[in-house]
Amino acid sequence: MNSPLLSVDNLSVSFGDNTVVHDLSFSVNPGECVAIVGESGSGKSVTARSLLGLAGARSRVSASTLSLNGRDLSTASDRDWRRIRGSQVGLVLQDALVSLDPLRPIGREIGDALRLHGGLSALAAQTRVLEVLSQVGMPYPERAVSQRSGDLSGGLRQRALIAAALALHPPLLIADEPTTALDVTIQARILDLLAEIKANGTGILLISHDLAVVSAVADRVLVMKDGRIVESGDTRTLLNHPREEYTQRLIAAVPTDKPRGTQLVPGAPAVRTPPTLRTTDAITPVLEARSLVKTFPAPGGRFRAVNGVSFDLARGETLGLVGESGSGKTTVARLVLALSTPDEGSVLLDDRPFSELRERDRRPLRRRIGAIYQDSLSSFDPRMSVRRILTDALDTAPADDRSSVAELLDSVGLAQSVASTRPLLLSGGQRQRVSIARALAARPELIVCDEPVSALDVTVQAQVLDLLDRLQAERGLSYLFISHDLGVVRHMSDRIAVMKDGRIVETGNATDVFDNPQHPYTARLVADAPRLASHSA
Repeated sequence: MNSPLLSVDNLSVSFGDNTVVHDLSFSVNPGECVAIVGESGSGKSVTARSLLGLAGARSRVSASTLSLNGRDLSTASDRDWRRIRGSQVGLVLQDALVSLDPLRPIGREIGDALRLHGGLSALAAQTRVLEVLSQVGMPYPERAVSQRSGDLSGGLRQRALIAAALALHPPLLIADEPTTALDVTIQARILDLLAEIKANGTGILLISHDLAVVSAVADRVLVMKDGRIVESGDTRTLLNHPREEYTQRLIAAVPTDKPRGTQLVPGAPAVRTPPTLRTTDAITPVLEARSLVKTFPAPGGRFRAVNGVSFDLARGETLGLVGESGSGKTTVARLVLALSTPDEGSVLLDDRPFSELRERDRRPLRRRIGAIYQDSLSSFDPRMSVRRILTDALDTAPADDRSSVAELLDSVGLAQSVASTRPLLLSGGQRQRVSIARALAARPELIVCDEPVSALDVTVQAQVLDLLDRLQAERGLSYLFISHDLGVVRHMSDRIAVMKDGRIVETGNATDVFDNPQHPYTARLVADAPRLASHSA
Protein backbone atom coordinates (compact mmCIF):
# COMPACT_ATOMS: atom_id res chain seq x y z
CA MET A 1 0.00 0.00 0.00
CA ASN A 2 1.29 3.45 -0.93
CA SER A 3 1.71 6.11 1.72
CA PRO A 4 -1.54 8.04 2.30
CA LEU A 5 -2.09 10.95 -0.02
CA LEU A 6 -4.15 12.78 2.60
CA SER A 7 -3.66 12.17 6.33
CA VAL A 8 -6.01 13.69 8.91
CA ASP A 9 -5.73 13.07 12.67
CA ASN A 10 -7.88 14.67 15.37
CA LEU A 11 -9.38 17.35 13.12
CA SER A 12 -11.74 19.70 14.98
CA VAL A 13 -13.57 22.73 13.63
CA SER A 14 -15.29 25.32 15.85
CA PHE A 15 -17.27 28.51 15.32
CA GLY A 16 -17.09 30.49 18.52
CA ASP A 17 -18.11 28.16 21.35
CA ASN A 18 -19.80 25.73 18.95
CA THR A 19 -17.64 22.77 17.87
CA VAL A 20 -19.14 21.28 14.69
CA VAL A 21 -16.41 18.72 13.88
CA HIS A 22 -14.91 16.62 16.69
CA ASP A 23 -11.56 14.81 16.48
CA LEU A 24 -11.87 13.32 12.98
CA SER A 25 -9.17 10.94 11.79
CA PHE A 26 -9.02 9.37 8.33
CA SER A 27 -6.81 9.05 5.28
CA VAL A 28 -7.14 8.89 1.48
CA ASN A 29 -4.70 6.87 -0.61
CA PRO A 30 -3.75 7.52 -4.25
CA GLY A 31 -6.33 5.95 -6.55
CA GLU A 32 -8.83 5.53 -3.71
CA CYS A 33 -12.25 7.07 -3.18
CA VAL A 34 -13.29 7.67 0.42
CA ALA A 35 -16.87 8.85 0.98
CA ILE A 36 -18.23 10.83 3.92
CA VAL A 37 -21.97 10.37 4.37
CA GLY A 38 -24.50 11.66 6.88
CA GLU A 39 -27.51 13.89 7.32
CA SER A 40 -27.52 17.62 6.68
CA GLY A 41 -25.73 19.34 9.56
CA SER A 42 -23.56 16.32 10.35
CA GLY A 43 -20.37 18.24 9.48
CA LYS A 44 -19.56 16.72 6.07
CA SER A 45 -19.13 19.91 4.06
CA VAL A 46 -17.39 21.79 6.90
CA THR A 47 -14.86 18.95 7.02
CA ALA A 48 -14.27 19.19 3.27
CA ARG A 49 -13.84 22.96 3.35
CA SER A 50 -11.44 22.81 6.31
CA LEU A 51 -9.16 20.62 4.18
CA LEU A 52 -8.91 23.50 1.71
CA GLY A 53 -8.48 26.32 4.20
CA LEU A 54 -12.04 27.46 3.43
CA ALA A 55 -13.80 26.77 6.72
CA GLY A 56 -14.49 30.48 7.16
CA ALA A 57 -12.96 33.60 8.66
CA ARG A 58 -14.52 33.03 12.10
CA SER A 59 -13.69 29.33 12.24
CA ARG A 60 -11.04 27.68 14.40
CA VAL A 61 -9.45 24.60 12.85
CA SER A 62 -7.05 22.33 14.73
CA ALA A 63 -5.49 18.95 13.96
CA SER A 64 -2.58 16.91 15.26
CA THR A 65 -1.94 15.83 11.65
CA LEU A 66 -3.16 17.47 8.44
CA SER A 67 -0.88 16.59 5.57
CA LEU A 68 -1.11 16.24 1.79
CA ASN A 69 1.55 14.26 -0.03
CA GLY A 70 3.66 14.47 3.12
CA ARG A 71 3.38 18.27 3.35
CA ASP A 72 2.13 19.64 6.67
CA LEU A 73 -0.90 21.86 6.10
CA SER A 74 -1.78 22.52 9.73
CA THR A 75 0.14 25.82 9.73
CA ALA A 76 -0.52 26.84 6.10
CA SER A 77 -0.99 30.59 5.55
CA ASP A 78 -3.59 32.12 3.26
CA ARG A 79 -0.87 32.51 0.63
CA ASP A 80 0.05 28.83 0.97
CA TRP A 81 -3.59 27.79 0.55
CA ARG A 82 -3.94 29.84 -2.64
CA ARG A 83 -1.03 27.90 -4.10
CA ILE A 84 -2.39 24.54 -2.91
CA ARG A 85 -5.94 24.95 -4.19
CA GLY A 86 -6.17 23.85 -7.80
CA SER A 87 -2.60 22.61 -8.11
CA GLN A 88 -2.66 20.11 -5.23
CA VAL A 89 -6.36 19.78 -4.43
CA GLY A 90 -9.24 20.17 -6.89
CA LEU A 91 -12.74 21.05 -5.66
CA VAL A 92 -16.05 20.12 -7.30
CA LEU A 93 -19.18 21.55 -5.70
CA GLN A 94 -22.82 20.65 -6.18
CA ASP A 95 -24.02 23.80 -7.94
CA ALA A 96 -21.80 24.43 -10.94
CA LEU A 97 -23.93 27.39 -12.04
CA VAL A 98 -22.90 29.24 -8.86
CA SER A 99 -19.33 27.91 -8.81
CA LEU A 100 -18.49 28.97 -12.36
CA ASP A 101 -18.11 32.65 -13.26
CA PRO A 102 -21.23 33.51 -15.33
CA LEU A 103 -19.38 36.32 -17.12
CA ARG A 104 -16.34 34.36 -18.32
CA PRO A 105 -16.27 31.72 -21.05
CA ILE A 106 -15.42 28.22 -19.83
CA GLY A 107 -12.14 28.19 -21.73
CA ARG A 108 -10.93 31.41 -20.14
CA GLU A 109 -11.93 30.31 -16.63
CA ILE A 110 -9.88 27.12 -16.91
CA GLY A 111 -7.07 28.79 -18.86
CA ASP A 112 -6.57 31.58 -16.31
CA ALA A 113 -6.03 29.00 -13.58
CA LEU A 114 -3.47 27.21 -15.76
CA ARG A 115 -1.52 30.39 -16.44
CA LEU A 116 -1.69 31.50 -12.80
CA HIS A 117 -0.67 28.20 -11.19
CA GLY A 118 1.03 26.32 -13.99
CA GLY A 119 3.05 29.05 -15.64
CA LEU A 120 1.90 27.90 -19.09
CA SER A 121 1.96 30.06 -22.18
CA ALA A 122 -1.35 31.10 -23.71
CA LEU A 123 -0.99 28.45 -26.45
CA ALA A 124 -0.03 25.68 -24.02
CA ALA A 125 -2.90 26.63 -21.73
CA GLN A 126 -5.36 26.55 -24.63
CA THR A 127 -4.14 23.08 -25.60
CA ARG A 128 -4.52 21.82 -22.02
CA VAL A 129 -8.04 23.32 -21.76
CA LEU A 130 -9.18 21.38 -24.83
CA GLU A 131 -7.46 18.25 -23.53
CA VAL A 132 -9.14 18.33 -20.11
CA LEU A 133 -12.56 19.17 -21.59
CA SER A 134 -12.22 16.13 -23.84
CA GLN A 135 -11.16 14.04 -20.84
CA VAL A 136 -14.40 14.81 -19.01
CA GLY A 137 -16.48 13.96 -22.06
CA MET A 138 -17.49 17.50 -23.03
CA PRO A 139 -19.00 17.30 -26.55
CA TYR A 140 -17.43 19.71 -29.04
CA PRO A 141 -14.80 21.14 -26.65
CA GLU A 142 -13.69 23.65 -29.30
CA ARG A 143 -17.15 25.21 -29.09
CA ALA A 144 -17.45 24.83 -25.31
CA VAL A 145 -14.38 27.00 -24.63
CA SER A 146 -16.27 30.07 -25.87
CA GLN A 147 -19.50 29.28 -23.99
CA ARG A 148 -20.45 30.68 -20.59
CA SER A 149 -21.93 28.57 -17.81
CA GLY A 150 -25.43 29.86 -18.52
CA ASP A 151 -25.21 28.48 -22.07
CA LEU A 152 -24.69 24.90 -20.83
CA SER A 153 -27.03 22.27 -19.43
CA GLY A 154 -26.65 21.14 -15.81
CA GLY A 155 -24.69 18.06 -16.82
CA LEU A 156 -22.32 20.01 -19.09
CA ARG A 157 -21.76 22.66 -16.41
CA GLN A 158 -20.81 19.91 -13.97
CA ARG A 159 -18.37 18.47 -16.51
CA ALA A 160 -16.85 21.92 -17.01
CA LEU A 161 -16.45 22.29 -13.23
CA ILE A 162 -14.74 18.90 -13.00
CA ALA A 163 -12.50 19.88 -15.92
CA ALA A 164 -11.49 23.05 -14.07
CA ALA A 165 -10.74 21.00 -10.94
CA LEU A 166 -8.56 18.54 -12.91
CA ALA A 167 -6.77 21.00 -15.17
CA LEU A 168 -3.64 21.24 -13.01
CA HIS A 169 -3.40 17.46 -12.41
CA PRO A 170 -4.08 17.70 -8.65
CA PRO A 171 -3.37 14.44 -6.82
CA LEU A 172 -6.52 14.89 -4.67
CA LEU A 173 -10.08 15.75 -5.75
CA ILE A 174 -12.71 16.79 -3.20
CA ALA A 175 -16.21 16.32 -4.64
CA ASP A 176 -18.99 17.78 -2.47
CA GLU A 177 -22.38 16.44 -3.66
CA PRO A 178 -21.19 16.43 -7.30
CA THR A 179 -24.26 14.64 -8.74
CA THR A 180 -27.15 15.99 -6.64
CA ALA A 181 -30.01 17.32 -8.82
CA LEU A 182 -28.58 15.76 -12.01
CA ASP A 183 -30.80 13.40 -13.95
CA VAL A 184 -29.96 9.71 -13.95
CA THR A 185 -28.12 9.51 -17.27
CA ILE A 186 -25.93 12.55 -16.59
CA GLN A 187 -25.32 11.26 -13.06
CA ALA A 188 -24.16 7.94 -14.51
CA ARG A 189 -21.71 9.73 -16.83
CA ILE A 190 -20.29 11.78 -13.93
CA LEU A 191 -19.88 8.63 -11.82
CA ASP A 192 -18.11 6.90 -14.73
CA LEU A 193 -15.82 9.92 -14.99
CA LEU A 194 -15.00 9.83 -11.26
CA ALA A 195 -14.22 6.11 -11.55
CA GLU A 196 -11.89 6.83 -14.48
CA ILE A 197 -10.13 9.60 -12.55
CA LYS A 198 -9.67 7.25 -9.61
CA ALA A 199 -8.30 4.51 -11.87
CA ASN A 200 -5.68 6.98 -13.13
CA GLY A 201 -4.35 7.40 -9.58
CA THR A 202 -6.18 10.47 -8.29
CA GLY A 203 -7.44 10.26 -4.70
CA ILE A 204 -11.07 11.31 -4.22
CA LEU A 205 -12.85 12.49 -1.10
CA LEU A 206 -16.57 12.25 -1.93
CA ILE A 207 -19.15 14.07 0.18
CA SER A 208 -22.68 12.81 -0.44
CA HIS A 209 -26.02 12.04 1.17
CA ASP A 210 -26.88 9.63 -1.68
CA LEU A 211 -25.84 6.14 -0.58
CA ALA A 212 -26.59 4.68 -4.01
CA VAL A 213 -24.05 7.09 -5.54
CA VAL A 214 -21.56 6.26 -2.80
CA SER A 215 -21.96 2.53 -3.42
CA ALA A 216 -21.17 3.04 -7.10
CA VAL A 217 -17.78 4.71 -6.70
CA ALA A 218 -16.44 4.66 -3.11
CA ASP A 219 -13.94 2.14 -1.74
CA ARG A 220 -14.45 3.13 1.91
CA VAL A 221 -17.20 4.99 3.75
CA LEU A 222 -17.11 7.21 6.83
CA VAL A 223 -20.48 7.82 8.48
CA MET A 224 -20.78 11.19 10.24
CA LYS A 225 -23.29 12.23 12.87
CA ASP A 226 -23.15 15.42 14.92
CA GLY A 227 -19.60 16.14 13.77
CA ARG A 228 -18.19 12.72 14.65
CA ILE A 229 -17.43 9.55 12.69
CA VAL A 230 -19.75 6.93 14.18
CA GLU A 231 -18.86 4.09 11.80
CA SER A 232 -16.43 3.39 8.99
CA GLY A 233 -15.40 0.51 6.78
CA ASP A 234 -15.12 -0.76 3.23
CA THR A 235 -18.20 0.07 1.21
CA ARG A 236 -19.56 -3.41 0.63
CA THR A 237 -19.29 -4.46 4.27
CA LEU A 238 -20.68 -1.25 5.70
CA LEU A 239 -23.70 -1.08 3.39
CA ASN A 240 -24.59 -4.74 3.77
CA HIS A 241 -23.75 -5.19 7.46
CA PRO A 242 -23.99 -1.81 9.24
CA ARG A 243 -23.30 -2.01 12.97
CA GLU A 244 -24.61 1.32 14.22
CA GLU A 245 -28.32 2.11 14.48
CA TYR A 246 -27.72 5.48 12.80
CA THR A 247 -26.13 3.83 9.75
CA GLN A 248 -28.94 1.28 9.64
CA ARG A 249 -31.44 4.15 9.63
CA LEU A 250 -29.63 5.90 6.76
CA ILE A 251 -29.68 2.73 4.68
CA ALA A 252 -33.33 1.95 5.53
CA ALA A 253 -34.31 5.44 4.33
CA VAL A 254 -33.07 4.79 0.77
CA PRO A 255 -36.28 4.27 -1.27
CA THR A 256 -34.64 2.24 -4.05
CA ASP A 257 -36.19 -1.26 -4.25
CA LYS A 258 -38.54 -0.55 -1.32
CA PRO A 259 -42.06 -1.74 -2.32
CA ARG A 260 -44.91 0.72 -2.79
CA GLY A 261 -46.47 1.55 0.57
CA THR A 262 -43.44 0.51 2.64
CA GLN A 263 -42.62 2.89 5.48
CA LEU A 264 -39.10 4.31 5.00
CA VAL A 265 -38.75 5.64 8.53
CA PRO A 266 -38.53 2.61 10.87
CA GLY A 267 -41.03 2.09 13.64
CA ALA A 268 -44.35 2.48 11.84
CA PRO A 269 -46.48 0.10 9.74
CA ALA A 270 -47.23 0.62 6.07
CA VAL A 271 -49.61 3.54 5.64
CA ARG A 272 -51.55 2.15 2.70
CA THR A 273 -52.13 -0.99 0.71
CA PRO A 274 -50.83 -0.72 -2.85
CA PRO A 275 -53.81 -0.50 -5.22
CA THR A 276 -54.79 -3.35 -7.47
CA LEU A 277 -54.09 -2.99 -11.17
CA ARG A 278 -56.84 -0.98 -12.79
CA THR A 279 -58.49 -0.91 -16.17
CA THR A 280 -58.03 2.72 -17.19
CA ASP A 281 -61.17 3.02 -19.28
CA ALA A 282 -63.31 1.66 -16.44
CA ILE A 283 -62.53 4.64 -14.17
CA THR A 284 -63.32 8.30 -14.70
CA PRO A 285 -59.95 10.00 -14.17
CA VAL A 286 -59.64 13.02 -11.93
CA LEU A 287 -57.15 14.43 -14.45
CA GLU A 288 -56.75 13.80 -18.15
CA ALA A 289 -54.22 15.24 -20.59
CA ARG A 290 -55.21 14.95 -24.24
CA SER A 291 -52.63 15.35 -27.02
CA LEU A 292 -50.81 18.26 -25.36
CA VAL A 293 -48.44 20.28 -27.53
CA LYS A 294 -46.31 23.20 -26.34
CA THR A 295 -43.76 25.00 -28.51
CA PHE A 296 -41.22 27.72 -27.85
CA PRO A 297 -39.29 30.04 -30.21
CA ALA A 298 -36.00 28.58 -31.43
CA PRO A 299 -33.47 29.40 -34.17
CA GLY A 300 -35.05 28.50 -37.50
CA GLY A 301 -38.56 28.00 -36.17
CA ARG A 302 -40.20 26.66 -33.02
CA PHE A 303 -39.08 23.93 -30.64
CA ARG A 304 -41.66 21.34 -29.52
CA ALA A 305 -41.00 20.92 -25.80
CA VAL A 306 -44.16 18.82 -25.41
CA ASN A 307 -45.30 16.90 -28.45
CA GLY A 308 -48.62 15.06 -28.32
CA VAL A 309 -48.59 14.02 -24.64
CA SER A 310 -51.62 12.12 -23.33
CA PHE A 311 -52.19 10.45 -19.96
CA ASP A 312 -54.79 10.12 -17.22
CA LEU A 313 -54.70 10.00 -13.44
CA ALA A 314 -57.24 8.16 -11.28
CA ARG A 315 -58.49 9.32 -7.91
CA GLY A 316 -56.10 8.21 -5.14
CA GLU A 317 -53.42 7.16 -7.64
CA THR A 318 -49.81 8.28 -8.14
CA LEU A 319 -48.50 8.62 -11.69
CA GLY A 320 -44.72 8.99 -11.85
CA LEU A 321 -43.37 11.08 -14.71
CA VAL A 322 -39.68 10.44 -15.44
CA GLY A 323 -37.14 11.40 -18.08
CA GLU A 324 -33.90 13.29 -18.60
CA SER A 325 -33.51 17.04 -18.15
CA GLY A 326 -35.10 18.71 -21.16
CA SER A 327 -37.51 15.85 -21.84
CA GLY A 328 -40.53 18.09 -21.15
CA LYS A 329 -41.57 16.96 -17.66
CA THR A 330 -41.76 20.38 -16.03
CA THR A 331 -43.48 21.89 -19.08
CA VAL A 332 -46.15 19.19 -18.73
CA ALA A 333 -46.53 20.15 -15.07
CA ARG A 334 -47.05 23.80 -16.02
CA LEU A 335 -49.67 22.81 -18.59
CA VAL A 336 -51.51 20.69 -16.03
CA LEU A 337 -51.46 23.60 -13.56
CA ALA A 338 -52.62 25.99 -16.31
CA LEU A 339 -49.55 28.14 -15.75
CA SER A 340 -48.86 27.74 -19.48
CA THR A 341 -51.36 27.46 -22.33
CA PRO A 342 -51.02 24.49 -24.69
CA ASP A 343 -50.66 25.23 -28.39
CA GLU A 344 -52.74 22.13 -29.02
CA GLY A 345 -54.62 19.64 -26.87
CA SER A 346 -56.38 20.10 -23.55
CA VAL A 347 -56.36 19.29 -19.83
CA LEU A 348 -59.58 18.04 -18.22
CA LEU A 349 -60.65 17.79 -14.56
CA ASP A 350 -63.31 15.14 -13.91
CA ASP A 351 -63.93 15.01 -17.67
CA ARG A 352 -64.61 18.76 -17.82
CA PRO A 353 -62.48 21.45 -19.53
CA PHE A 354 -59.77 23.12 -17.47
CA SER A 355 -56.98 24.39 -19.72
CA GLU A 356 -59.40 25.77 -22.32
CA LEU A 357 -61.27 28.01 -19.88
CA ARG A 358 -60.70 31.74 -19.54
CA GLU A 359 -58.77 32.47 -16.36
CA ARG A 360 -61.77 34.15 -14.71
CA ASP A 361 -63.77 30.94 -15.25
CA ARG A 362 -60.89 28.68 -14.25
CA ARG A 363 -60.06 30.50 -11.01
CA PRO A 364 -62.76 28.78 -8.90
CA LEU A 365 -61.35 25.40 -10.03
CA ARG A 366 -57.72 26.13 -9.19
CA ARG A 367 -58.11 25.08 -5.57
CA ARG A 368 -58.64 21.50 -6.79
CA ILE A 369 -54.99 21.26 -7.94
CA GLY A 370 -52.08 21.91 -5.57
CA ALA A 371 -48.36 22.03 -6.29
CA ILE A 372 -45.14 21.17 -4.44
CA TYR A 373 -41.90 22.41 -6.01
CA GLN A 374 -38.25 21.39 -5.76
CA ASP A 375 -37.00 24.70 -4.40
CA SER A 376 -39.57 25.59 -1.78
CA LEU A 377 -37.57 28.59 -0.56
CA SER A 378 -37.80 30.42 -3.89
CA SER A 379 -41.54 29.68 -4.08
CA PHE A 380 -42.18 31.58 -0.80
CA ASP A 381 -42.21 35.32 -0.24
CA PRO A 382 -39.15 35.62 2.06
CA ARG A 383 -40.76 38.55 3.91
CA MET A 384 -43.71 36.46 5.05
CA SER A 385 -43.92 34.28 8.13
CA VAL A 386 -45.15 30.71 7.79
CA ARG A 387 -48.45 31.81 9.35
CA ARG A 388 -48.97 34.45 6.67
CA ILE A 389 -48.04 32.02 3.88
CA LEU A 390 -50.54 29.44 5.09
CA THR A 391 -53.23 32.01 5.89
CA ASP A 392 -53.09 33.33 2.33
CA ALA A 393 -53.38 29.77 1.01
CA LEU A 394 -56.34 29.02 3.30
CA ASP A 395 -58.27 31.92 1.77
CA THR A 396 -58.77 29.77 -1.35
CA ALA A 397 -60.33 26.86 0.58
CA PRO A 398 -64.10 26.27 0.69
CA ALA A 399 -65.61 28.36 3.49
CA ASP A 400 -67.41 25.34 4.97
CA ASP A 401 -64.32 23.12 4.95
CA ARG A 402 -61.44 25.34 6.00
CA SER A 403 -58.58 24.19 8.23
CA SER A 404 -56.65 26.42 10.60
CA VAL A 405 -52.93 27.16 10.40
CA ALA A 406 -52.48 25.02 13.51
CA GLU A 407 -54.27 22.07 11.86
CA LEU A 408 -52.16 22.39 8.72
CA LEU A 409 -48.91 22.43 10.68
CA ASP A 410 -50.04 19.43 12.69
CA SER A 411 -50.99 17.52 9.53
CA VAL A 412 -47.42 17.78 8.21
CA GLY A 413 -45.72 17.14 11.55
CA LEU A 414 -44.50 20.66 12.32
CA ALA A 415 -44.50 22.34 15.74
CA GLN A 416 -46.85 25.28 16.25
CA SER A 417 -43.86 27.51 16.96
CA VAL A 418 -42.90 27.29 13.29
CA ALA A 419 -45.85 29.56 12.43
CA SER A 420 -43.99 32.71 13.55
CA THR A 421 -40.81 31.83 11.65
CA ARG A 422 -39.75 33.00 8.19
CA PRO A 423 -38.87 30.24 5.66
CA LEU A 424 -35.21 31.29 5.43
CA LEU A 425 -34.69 30.28 9.06
CA LEU A 426 -36.12 26.78 8.58
CA SER A 427 -34.25 23.63 7.56
CA GLY A 428 -34.80 22.19 4.07
CA GLY A 429 -37.06 19.48 5.44
CA GLN A 430 -39.14 21.97 7.43
CA ARG A 431 -39.53 24.23 4.41
CA GLN A 432 -40.71 21.33 2.28
CA ARG A 433 -43.28 20.41 4.95
CA VAL A 434 -44.53 24.01 4.87
CA SER A 435 -44.74 23.71 1.08
CA ILE A 436 -46.86 20.56 1.49
CA ALA A 437 -49.05 22.28 4.08
CA ARG A 438 -49.61 25.17 1.67
CA ALA A 439 -50.56 22.73 -1.09
CA LEU A 440 -53.08 21.07 1.27
CA ALA A 441 -54.65 24.32 2.44
CA ALA A 442 -57.26 24.54 -0.31
CA ARG A 443 -58.35 20.89 0.11
CA PRO A 444 -57.14 19.82 -3.37
CA GLU A 445 -57.97 16.51 -5.02
CA LEU A 446 -54.72 16.43 -6.99
CA ILE A 447 -51.18 17.60 -6.22
CA VAL A 448 -48.44 18.09 -8.81
CA CYS A 449 -45.15 17.19 -7.13
CA ASP A 450 -42.26 18.55 -9.23
CA GLU A 451 -38.98 17.17 -7.82
CA PRO A 452 -40.29 17.55 -4.24
CA VAL A 453 -37.40 15.76 -2.47
CA SER A 454 -34.37 16.10 -4.76
CA ALA A 455 -32.66 18.71 -2.57
CA LEU A 456 -33.15 16.80 0.72
CA ASP A 457 -30.80 14.39 2.46
CA VAL A 458 -31.83 10.75 2.62
CA THR A 459 -33.47 10.69 6.05
CA VAL A 460 -35.41 13.93 5.56
CA GLN A 461 -36.40 12.68 2.10
CA ALA A 462 -37.73 9.49 3.70
CA GLN A 463 -39.80 11.51 6.19
CA VAL A 464 -41.32 13.62 3.40
CA LEU A 465 -42.10 10.59 1.22
CA ASP A 466 -43.75 8.83 4.16
CA LEU A 467 -45.74 12.00 4.84
CA LEU A 468 -46.96 12.16 1.23
CA ASP A 469 -48.00 8.50 1.42
CA ARG A 470 -49.89 9.07 4.67
CA LEU A 471 -51.71 12.14 3.36
CA GLN A 472 -52.70 10.26 0.22
CA ALA A 473 -54.15 7.44 2.31
CA GLU A 474 -56.04 9.82 4.61
CA ARG A 475 -57.38 12.20 1.95
CA GLY A 476 -57.60 10.11 -1.22
CA LEU A 477 -55.19 12.47 -3.01
CA SER A 478 -53.93 11.90 -6.53
CA TYR A 479 -50.29 12.73 -7.27
CA LEU A 480 -48.55 13.59 -10.52
CA PHE A 481 -45.04 12.84 -9.21
CA ILE A 482 -42.16 14.22 -11.28
CA SER A 483 -38.60 13.21 -10.42
CA HIS A 484 -35.23 12.35 -11.95
CA ASP A 485 -34.60 9.87 -9.10
CA LEU A 486 -35.85 6.51 -10.33
CA GLY A 487 -35.60 4.94 -6.86
CA VAL A 488 -37.95 7.58 -5.46
CA VAL A 489 -40.35 7.35 -8.40
CA ARG A 490 -40.59 3.57 -8.25
CA HIS A 491 -41.23 3.62 -4.50
CA MET A 492 -43.97 6.27 -4.77
CA SER A 493 -45.77 5.42 -8.02
CA ASP A 494 -48.59 3.12 -9.02
CA ARG A 495 -47.95 3.78 -12.71
CA ILE A 496 -45.06 5.28 -14.67
CA ALA A 497 -44.94 7.49 -17.77
CA VAL A 498 -41.51 7.86 -19.39
CA MET A 499 -40.78 11.04 -21.37
CA LYS A 500 -38.16 11.60 -24.06
CA ASP A 501 -37.87 14.57 -26.40
CA GLY A 502 -41.31 15.86 -25.49
CA ARG A 503 -43.13 12.55 -25.98
CA ILE A 504 -44.25 9.76 -23.67
CA VAL A 505 -42.44 6.69 -24.99
CA GLU A 506 -43.65 4.16 -22.44
CA THR A 507 -46.32 3.93 -19.77
CA GLY A 508 -47.53 1.15 -17.52
CA ASN A 509 -47.63 -0.33 -14.04
CA ALA A 510 -44.54 0.80 -12.09
CA THR A 511 -43.28 -2.71 -11.37
CA ASP A 512 -43.68 -3.79 -15.00
CA VAL A 513 -41.96 -0.71 -16.40
CA PHE A 514 -38.93 -1.04 -14.11
CA ASP A 515 -38.61 -4.83 -14.19
CA ASN A 516 -39.34 -5.32 -17.87
CA PRO A 517 -38.93 -2.02 -19.78
CA GLN A 518 -40.18 -2.20 -23.36
CA HIS A 519 -38.60 0.92 -24.83
CA PRO A 520 -34.78 1.10 -25.27
CA TYR A 521 -34.73 4.55 -23.65
CA THR A 522 -36.50 3.26 -20.54
CA ALA A 523 -34.11 0.32 -20.39
CA ARG A 524 -31.16 2.75 -20.48
CA LEU A 525 -32.63 4.89 -17.69
CA VAL A 526 -33.14 1.83 -15.49
CA ALA A 527 -29.64 0.52 -16.24
CA ASP A 528 -28.04 3.91 -15.45
CA ALA A 529 -29.73 4.32 -12.06
CA PRO A 530 -27.27 3.73 -9.18
CA ARG A 531 -28.36 1.11 -6.67
CA LEU A 532 -27.16 -0.02 -3.29
CA ALA A 533 -27.26 -3.57 -4.66
CA SER A 534 -24.17 -2.86 -6.75
CA HIS A 535 -22.06 -3.69 -3.68
CA SER A 536 -24.08 -6.60 -2.37
CA ALA A 537 -22.45 -9.99 -2.13
